[in-house]
Amino acid sequence: MNSKPTLSLSDLRTMAAAAEAEALKNGWAVSFAIVDDGGHLLWLQRLDGAAPISAEIAPAKARTAALGRRESRVYEEMINQGRMSFLSAPALLAMLEGGVPILVDGQCVGAVGVSGVKSSEDAQIARAGIAALGV
Repeated sequence: MNSKPTLSLSDLRTMAAAAEAEALKNGWAVSFAIVDDGGHLLWLQRLDGAAPISAEIAPAKARTAALGRRESRVYEEMINQGRMSFLSAPALLAMLEGGVPILVDGQCVGAVGVSGVKSSEDAQIARAGIAALGV
């Protein structure tokens, strides 16, 4: 039987604290979500001043990154380059930059999704959260 690492509550807290610190350091009001490898929500946090819609978009970006095993921006780039048929891909609801998979020993164990500022800044926050795990 195969085995793989999974995210613990401690891991979630570590990533959330780092993502929050990155957002606050830059004065960015965002929501961020952490999901498991199946895209199931494990953590959702909406910072003061973040738009209500960001609490819907962040989990969707995270789910897209987890299920696709790649950054959500990859899908956005494909669509922007004319592959419009990708808009019909099942279960991928937020094909926008800001969802980043969490990879441990080459395996996806989840993802972080962020919404509320420029997409590249959303991704910066997600990466800061993941980097706090030291994987």
